[in-house]
Amino acid sequence: MKSERAIVVVGTFDSKGDEHRFLKDRIEIRGLRTIAVNVGTGGPSSFPPDMDFYADCIIKGRLEDKGRDGMIQAVISAARDKILDLYARGEVGGILSAGGGTGTHIAASIMHVLPMGIPKIIVSTVASRDMSSVVGTRDITMMHSVTDIMGVNSLLGGVLDRAAAAVCAMAESNWESPHRKKRVALTMFGFITRAAEQVRENLEALGYEVIPFHANGTGGMAMEELAREGYFDGILDLATHELADELAQGYCKGIGPLRLQPVSGSKAPRLVIPGGLDCAVLEFTRGTIPPKFKGRKIFFYDFRSAVRLDLEETRIIADQLAGKLNLDPSTVKVLIPMDGWSEADKEGEPLYDPPMRDAFIAKLKENLDPRVPVREVDGHINDPSFTRIASTMMDEMVRG
Repeated sequence: MKSERAIVVVGTFDSKGDEHRFLKDRIEIRGLRTIAVNVGTGGPSSFPPDMDFYADCIIKGRLEDKGRDGMIQAVISAARDKILDLYARGEVGGILSAGGGTGTHIAASIMHVLPMGIPKIIVSTVASRDMSSVVGTRDITMMHSVTDIMGVNSLLGGVLDRAAAAVCAMAESNWESPHRKKRVALTMFGFITRAAEQVRENLEALGYEVIPFHANGTGGMAMEELAREGYFDGILDLATHELADELAQGYCKGIGPLRLQPVSGSKAPRLVIPGGLDCAVLEFTRGTIPPKFKGRKIFFYDFRSAVRLDLEETRIIADQLAGKLNLDPSTVKVLIPMDGWSEADKEGEPLYDPPMRDAFIAKLKENLDPRVPVREVDGHINDPSFTRIASTMMDEMVRG
Protein backbone atom coordinates (compact mmCIF):
# COMPACT_ATOMS: atom_id res chain seq x y z
CA MET A 1 0.00 0.00 0.00
CA LYS A 2 1.43 3.37 -1.02
CA SER A 3 2.06 5.99 1.64
CA GLU A 4 -0.47 8.81 1.92
CA ARG A 5 2.38 11.17 2.68
CA ALA A 6 3.76 13.27 -0.17
CA ILE A 7 7.22 13.80 -1.60
CA VAL A 8 8.09 17.48 -1.46
CA VAL A 9 9.79 18.57 -4.69
CA VAL A 10 11.52 21.82 -3.82
CA GLY A 11 13.67 23.99 -6.02
CA THR A 12 14.26 27.15 -8.00
CA PHE A 13 11.49 26.74 -10.57
CA ASP A 14 12.39 29.99 -12.31
CA SER A 15 15.67 28.54 -13.61
CA LYS A 16 15.19 24.79 -13.04
CA GLY A 17 11.47 24.42 -13.69
CA ASP A 18 11.67 21.75 -16.40
CA GLU A 19 13.90 19.58 -14.24
CA HIS A 20 11.66 19.79 -11.17
CA ARG A 21 8.52 19.19 -13.20
CA PHE A 22 10.27 16.08 -14.57
CA LEU A 23 11.05 14.93 -10.99
CA LYS A 24 7.43 15.55 -10.01
CA ASP A 25 6.16 13.47 -12.96
CA ARG A 26 8.60 10.61 -12.33
CA ILE A 27 7.50 10.42 -8.67
CA GLU A 28 3.80 10.51 -9.51
CA ILE A 29 4.17 7.83 -12.18
CA ARG A 30 5.41 5.58 -9.36
CA GLY A 31 2.20 6.20 -7.45
CA LEU A 32 3.26 8.75 -4.85
CA ARG A 33 1.77 12.17 -4.30
CA THR A 34 3.94 15.28 -4.67
CA ILE A 35 3.96 18.82 -3.32
CA ALA A 36 5.83 21.15 -5.68
CA VAL A 37 7.46 24.06 -3.86
CA ASN A 38 9.02 26.97 -5.72
CA VAL A 39 11.82 28.75 -3.88
CA GLY A 40 13.27 30.59 -6.87
CA THR A 41 13.91 34.30 -6.42
CA GLY A 42 14.75 35.38 -9.97
CA GLY A 43 11.30 35.31 -11.52
CA PRO A 44 8.00 33.44 -11.72
CA SER A 45 7.81 29.64 -11.76
CA SER A 46 7.77 28.05 -15.19
CA PHE A 47 4.83 25.84 -14.14
CA PRO A 48 2.09 26.18 -11.49
CA PRO A 49 3.53 24.96 -8.16
CA ASP A 50 1.57 23.86 -5.11
CA MET A 51 3.44 26.44 -3.05
CA ASP A 52 5.04 29.50 -4.58
CA PHE A 53 7.35 31.40 -2.27
CA TYR A 54 8.45 33.72 -5.05
CA ALA A 55 4.87 34.96 -5.34
CA ASP A 56 4.14 34.86 -1.60
CA CYS A 57 7.44 36.29 -0.30
CA ILE A 58 9.15 38.24 -3.03
CA ILE A 59 6.17 39.76 -4.86
CA LYS A 60 3.60 40.09 -2.06
CA GLY A 61 6.29 41.03 0.41
CA ARG A 62 7.79 43.56 -2.01
CA LEU A 63 11.29 42.22 -1.41
CA GLU A 64 12.67 42.75 -4.93
CA ASP A 65 14.94 45.53 -3.68
CA LYS A 66 16.35 43.54 -0.73
CA GLY A 67 19.21 42.12 -2.78
CA ARG A 68 19.65 38.54 -3.92
CA ASP A 69 20.92 37.35 -0.53
CA GLY A 70 18.05 39.00 1.32
CA MET A 71 15.47 37.45 -0.99
CA ILE A 72 17.06 34.02 -0.64
CA GLN A 73 17.04 34.21 3.15
CA ALA A 74 13.38 35.30 3.17
CA VAL A 75 12.36 32.40 0.95
CA ILE A 76 14.36 29.86 2.98
CA SER A 77 12.81 31.05 6.24
CA ALA A 78 9.26 30.95 4.91
CA ALA A 79 9.72 27.57 3.25
CA ARG A 80 11.27 26.04 6.38
CA ASP A 81 8.28 27.12 8.48
CA LYS A 82 5.77 25.78 5.97
CA ILE A 83 7.50 22.44 5.39
CA LEU A 84 7.98 21.91 9.11
CA ASP A 85 4.23 22.55 9.50
CA LEU A 86 3.49 19.98 6.77
CA TYR A 87 5.72 17.47 8.57
CA ALA A 88 3.94 18.10 11.87
CA ARG A 89 0.66 17.27 10.12
CA GLY A 90 2.13 14.00 8.83
CA GLU A 91 2.16 15.03 5.17
CA VAL A 92 5.88 14.73 4.38
CA GLY A 93 7.21 11.36 3.27
CA GLY A 94 10.41 12.68 1.70
CA ILE A 95 11.97 15.70 0.04
CA LEU A 96 13.86 15.98 -3.25
CA SER A 97 15.61 18.81 -5.07
CA ALA A 98 17.99 19.48 -7.97
CA GLY A 99 20.21 22.46 -8.52
CA GLY A 100 23.55 24.17 -8.74
CA GLY A 101 25.37 25.96 -5.94
CA THR A 102 22.53 28.31 -4.97
CA GLY A 103 19.79 25.72 -5.41
CA THR A 104 21.75 23.22 -3.33
CA HIS A 105 22.24 25.79 -0.57
CA ILE A 106 18.55 26.70 -0.51
CA ALA A 107 17.35 23.08 -0.59
CA ALA A 108 19.74 21.88 2.13
CA SER A 109 18.87 24.83 4.36
CA ILE A 110 15.20 23.84 4.12
CA MET A 111 15.88 20.12 4.59
CA HIS A 112 17.72 20.77 7.86
CA VAL A 113 14.42 21.42 9.66
CA LEU A 114 13.25 17.85 8.99
CA PRO A 115 14.30 15.18 11.50
CA MET A 116 16.43 12.12 10.94
CA GLY A 117 14.56 9.43 9.02
CA ILE A 118 12.73 11.64 6.53
CA PRO A 119 14.40 10.91 3.14
CA LYS A 120 16.31 13.93 1.84
CA ILE A 121 17.97 13.87 -1.60
CA ILE A 122 19.66 16.64 -3.57
CA VAL A 123 20.82 16.11 -7.15
CA SER A 124 23.56 18.70 -7.43
CA THR A 125 26.20 19.94 -9.83
CA VAL A 126 28.48 20.55 -6.84
CA ALA A 127 27.96 17.23 -5.04
CA SER A 128 31.56 16.15 -5.71
CA ARG A 129 32.92 19.15 -3.78
CA ASP A 130 33.30 19.40 0.00
CA MET A 131 29.67 19.22 1.12
CA SER A 132 30.34 19.16 4.87
CA SER A 133 28.85 22.59 5.46
CA VAL A 134 25.81 21.75 3.31
CA VAL A 135 25.01 18.31 4.74
CA GLY A 136 26.12 19.16 8.26
CA THR A 137 24.67 16.72 10.78
CA ARG A 138 21.57 15.77 8.78
CA ASP A 139 20.93 12.56 6.81
CA ILE A 140 20.96 14.31 3.44
CA THR A 141 21.91 12.21 0.41
CA MET A 142 23.91 14.11 -2.20
CA MET A 143 23.73 12.77 -5.77
CA HIS A 144 26.10 14.17 -8.39
CA SER A 145 24.28 15.31 -11.52
CA VAL A 146 27.50 14.78 -13.55
CA THR A 147 26.19 17.06 -16.30
CA ASP A 148 25.00 20.58 -15.70
CA ILE A 149 21.32 21.04 -14.88
CA MET A 150 20.02 22.96 -17.86
CA GLY A 151 17.15 21.10 -19.46
CA VAL A 152 16.25 17.41 -19.31
CA ASN A 153 18.42 15.50 -21.78
CA SER A 154 19.12 11.79 -22.25
CA LEU A 155 21.90 11.80 -19.64
CA LEU A 156 20.46 14.11 -16.98
CA GLY A 157 17.03 12.56 -17.39
CA GLY A 158 18.43 9.21 -16.27
CA VAL A 159 20.07 10.77 -13.23
CA LEU A 160 16.89 12.58 -12.24
CA ASP A 161 14.74 9.50 -12.76
CA ARG A 162 17.01 7.44 -10.53
CA ALA A 163 16.80 10.17 -7.87
CA ALA A 164 13.00 10.04 -8.10
CA ALA A 165 13.09 6.25 -7.81
CA ALA A 166 15.41 6.50 -4.82
CA VAL A 167 13.27 8.94 -2.85
CA CYS A 168 10.13 6.87 -3.59
CA ALA A 169 11.82 3.70 -2.35
CA MET A 170 13.17 5.49 0.71
CA ALA A 171 9.74 6.91 1.52
CA GLU A 172 8.26 3.40 1.38
CA SER A 173 10.81 2.00 3.83
CA ASN A 174 8.98 0.57 6.83
CA TRP A 175 11.78 -1.05 8.85
CA GLU A 176 11.54 -0.56 12.58
CA SER A 177 14.17 -1.53 15.08
CA PRO A 178 13.29 -4.64 17.08
CA HIS A 179 14.93 -3.02 20.09
CA ARG A 180 12.83 -1.50 22.82
CA LYS A 181 15.76 -0.71 25.05
CA LYS A 182 17.10 2.40 26.68
CA ARG A 183 19.62 4.12 24.43
CA VAL A 184 23.07 5.36 25.43
CA ALA A 185 25.01 7.64 23.07
CA LEU A 186 28.72 6.80 22.99
CA THR A 187 31.39 9.08 21.51
CA MET A 188 34.60 7.49 20.23
CA PHE A 189 37.56 8.01 17.92
CA GLY A 190 40.44 5.91 16.62
CA PHE A 191 42.88 6.19 19.52
CA ILE A 192 40.33 4.78 21.98
CA THR A 193 38.57 2.23 19.77
CA ARG A 194 39.35 -0.61 22.18
CA ALA A 195 37.73 1.31 25.04
CA ALA A 196 34.63 2.05 22.95
CA GLU A 197 34.24 -1.59 21.92
CA GLN A 198 34.49 -2.73 25.54
CA VAL A 199 32.00 -0.10 26.75
CA ARG A 200 29.55 -1.14 24.07
CA GLU A 201 29.82 -4.81 25.07
CA ASN A 202 29.43 -3.96 28.75
CA LEU A 203 26.38 -1.74 28.27
CA GLU A 204 24.72 -4.19 25.90
CA ALA A 205 25.19 -6.89 28.54
CA LEU A 206 23.38 -4.55 30.94
CA GLY A 207 20.44 -4.31 28.54
CA TYR A 208 21.15 -1.02 26.73
CA GLU A 209 21.24 -0.18 23.04
CA VAL A 210 24.47 1.72 22.35
CA ILE A 211 24.52 4.34 19.58
CA PRO A 212 28.14 5.23 18.70
CA PHE A 213 29.31 8.54 17.21
CA HIS A 214 32.72 9.22 15.70
CA ALA A 215 33.93 12.33 17.51
CA ASN A 216 35.27 13.92 14.34
CA GLY A 217 33.55 17.30 14.62
CA THR A 218 30.39 16.44 12.74
CA GLY A 219 29.84 13.25 14.75
CA GLY A 220 29.89 14.99 18.10
CA MET A 221 27.48 17.65 16.90
CA ALA A 222 25.16 15.03 15.38
CA MET A 223 25.04 13.32 18.77
CA GLU A 224 24.22 16.61 20.49
CA GLU A 225 21.40 17.35 18.02
CA LEU A 226 19.85 13.92 18.44
CA ALA A 227 20.15 14.27 22.22
CA ARG A 228 18.17 17.50 21.96
CA GLU A 229 15.52 15.64 19.99
CA GLY A 230 15.14 13.17 22.87
CA TYR A 231 16.77 10.07 21.38
CA PHE A 232 18.95 9.12 24.36
CA ASP A 233 18.54 8.08 27.97
CA GLY A 234 22.19 8.74 28.71
CA ILE A 235 25.40 10.02 27.12
CA LEU A 236 28.76 8.38 27.71
CA ASP A 237 31.13 11.03 26.35
CA LEU A 238 34.17 8.78 26.10
CA ALA A 239 35.85 10.92 23.40
CA THR A 240 35.97 14.61 24.22
CA HIS A 241 38.91 14.97 21.80
CA GLU A 242 36.98 17.41 19.59
CA LEU A 243 37.72 20.20 22.09
CA ALA A 244 41.46 19.77 21.48
CA ASP A 245 41.13 19.70 17.70
CA GLU A 246 38.82 22.70 17.73
CA LEU A 247 41.44 24.63 19.70
CA ALA A 248 44.26 23.59 17.34
CA GLN A 249 42.07 23.58 14.20
CA GLY A 250 42.96 19.94 13.78
CA TYR A 251 41.47 17.01 11.91
CA CYS A 252 38.37 16.73 14.12
CA LYS A 253 37.52 20.42 14.29
CA GLY A 254 34.13 21.83 13.40
CA ILE A 255 32.14 21.57 16.62
CA GLY A 256 29.60 24.22 17.47
CA PRO A 257 28.89 25.93 20.79
CA LEU A 258 26.41 23.21 21.84
CA ARG A 259 29.05 20.47 22.04
CA LEU A 260 29.21 19.17 25.64
CA GLN A 261 26.59 21.60 26.87
CA PRO A 262 23.49 20.41 28.73
CA VAL A 263 20.43 19.39 26.77
CA SER A 264 17.67 21.89 27.47
CA GLY A 265 14.64 20.31 29.08
CA SER A 266 16.29 16.90 29.39
CA LYS A 267 17.67 15.14 32.42
CA ALA A 268 19.56 12.52 30.41
CA PRO A 269 22.80 12.12 32.40
CA ARG A 270 26.21 12.58 30.83
CA LEU A 271 29.40 10.83 31.96
CA VAL A 272 32.41 12.81 30.70
CA ILE A 273 35.82 11.20 30.15
CA PRO A 274 38.88 13.05 28.76
CA GLY A 275 39.33 10.58 25.90
CA GLY A 276 41.84 12.06 23.47
CA LEU A 277 42.29 15.30 25.39
CA ASP A 278 46.00 14.60 25.57
CA CYS A 279 46.55 15.61 21.94
CA ALA A 280 45.47 17.43 18.81
CA VAL A 281 45.45 15.49 15.52
CA LEU A 282 46.79 17.37 12.51
CA GLU A 283 47.55 16.45 8.91
CA PHE A 284 51.32 16.12 8.61
CA THR A 285 53.87 13.28 8.54
CA ARG A 286 57.42 12.73 9.78
CA GLY A 287 58.76 14.55 6.77
CA THR A 288 56.44 17.54 6.93
CA ILE A 289 56.39 18.61 10.59
CA PRO A 290 55.37 22.28 10.84
CA PRO A 291 58.14 24.35 12.46
CA LYS A 292 55.97 25.31 15.44
CA PHE A 293 55.58 21.65 16.42
CA LYS A 294 59.24 20.65 16.20
CA GLY A 295 60.44 19.69 19.65
CA ARG A 296 56.90 18.69 20.78
CA LYS A 297 55.89 15.14 21.64
CA ILE A 298 54.38 13.65 18.47
CA PHE A 299 52.65 10.36 17.65
CA PHE A 300 52.94 9.63 13.91
CA TYR A 301 49.77 7.82 12.92
CA ASP A 302 49.19 7.72 9.12
CA PHE A 303 48.76 10.88 7.05
CA ARG A 304 47.87 12.44 10.39
CA SER A 305 49.95 12.96 13.50
CA ALA A 306 48.98 13.62 17.11
CA VAL A 307 50.72 16.44 18.95
CA ARG A 308 50.76 16.47 22.75
CA LEU A 309 49.04 19.59 24.08
CA ASP A 310 51.36 21.99 25.88
CA LEU A 311 50.65 23.52 29.28
CA GLU A 312 48.77 26.56 28.01
CA GLU A 313 46.61 24.48 25.66
CA THR A 314 45.93 21.94 28.41
CA ARG A 315 44.72 24.62 30.79
CA ILE A 316 42.55 26.24 28.12
CA ILE A 317 40.83 22.91 27.38
CA ALA A 318 40.26 22.23 31.08
CA ASP A 319 38.77 25.70 31.50
CA GLN A 320 36.49 25.25 28.46
CA LEU A 321 35.28 21.86 29.67
CA ALA A 322 34.55 23.17 33.16
CA GLY A 323 32.59 26.09 31.75
CA LYS A 324 30.35 23.78 29.73
CA LEU A 325 29.73 21.29 32.54
CA ASN A 326 28.98 24.06 35.04
CA LEU A 327 25.85 24.99 33.06
CA ASP A 328 23.96 22.07 34.62
CA PRO A 329 25.91 20.30 37.38
CA SER A 330 22.96 18.06 38.20
CA THR A 331 23.29 15.91 35.07
CA VAL A 332 27.05 15.32 34.74
CA LYS A 333 29.90 13.39 36.30
CA VAL A 334 33.57 13.25 35.29
CA LEU A 335 35.64 10.06 35.23
CA ILE A 336 39.41 10.27 34.67
CA PRO A 337 41.72 7.32 33.90
CA MET A 338 45.05 8.16 35.52
CA ASP A 339 47.28 6.06 33.26
CA GLY A 340 46.48 7.71 29.94
CA TRP A 341 43.75 9.01 27.68
CA SER A 342 44.68 7.51 24.28
CA GLU A 343 46.74 4.67 22.81
CA ALA A 344 49.69 7.08 22.45
CA ASP A 345 49.26 8.44 25.99
CA LYS A 346 50.57 5.50 27.95
CA GLU A 347 53.80 4.66 29.74
CA GLY A 348 56.39 3.91 27.09
CA GLU A 349 54.37 5.64 24.32
CA PRO A 350 55.26 9.00 22.71
CA LEU A 351 52.55 11.20 24.27
CA TYR A 352 52.73 9.97 27.87
CA ASP A 353 53.05 13.00 30.17
CA PRO A 354 51.77 12.65 33.78
CA PRO A 355 52.65 16.27 34.73
CA MET A 356 50.46 17.53 31.87
CA ARG A 357 47.66 15.23 33.01
CA ASP A 358 47.95 16.61 36.53
CA ALA A 359 47.87 20.19 35.22
CA PHE A 360 44.62 19.41 33.40
CA ILE A 361 43.03 17.88 36.49
CA ALA A 362 44.12 20.76 38.71
CA LYS A 363 42.71 23.38 36.34
CA LEU A 364 39.49 21.43 35.83
CA LYS A 365 38.88 21.10 39.55
CA GLU A 366 39.77 24.75 40.13
CA ASN A 367 37.06 25.93 37.75
CA LEU A 368 34.49 23.16 38.03
CA ASP A 369 31.33 23.60 40.08
CA PRO A 370 31.88 21.54 43.27
CA ARG A 371 28.54 19.83 42.65
CA VAL A 372 30.07 18.01 39.65
CA PRO A 373 31.67 14.80 40.94
CA VAL A 374 35.17 14.04 39.62
CA ARG A 375 36.41 10.49 40.06
CA GLU A 376 40.02 9.53 39.35
CA VAL A 377 40.74 5.83 38.87
CA ASP A 378 43.87 3.81 38.23
CA GLY A 379 44.17 2.35 34.77
CA HIS A 380 44.42 3.38 31.13
CA ILE A 381 41.37 4.42 29.11
CA ASN A 382 41.64 1.28 26.93
CA ASP A 383 41.95 -1.09 29.91
CA PRO A 384 39.00 -3.44 30.55
CA SER A 385 39.10 -2.51 34.24
CA PHE A 386 38.50 1.14 33.38
CA THR A 387 35.76 0.53 30.84
CA ARG A 388 33.92 -1.67 33.34
CA ILE A 389 33.92 1.22 35.81
CA ALA A 390 32.72 3.65 33.12
CA SER A 391 29.93 1.30 32.04
CA THR A 392 28.79 0.69 35.61
CA MET A 393 28.73 4.42 36.34
CA MET A 394 26.68 5.10 33.21
CA ASP A 395 24.21 2.41 34.19
CA GLU A 396 23.88 3.85 37.68
CA MET A 397 23.38 7.37 36.32
CA VAL A 398 20.66 6.28 33.89
CA ARG A 399 18.86 4.32 36.59
CA GLY A 400 19.07 7.37 38.83
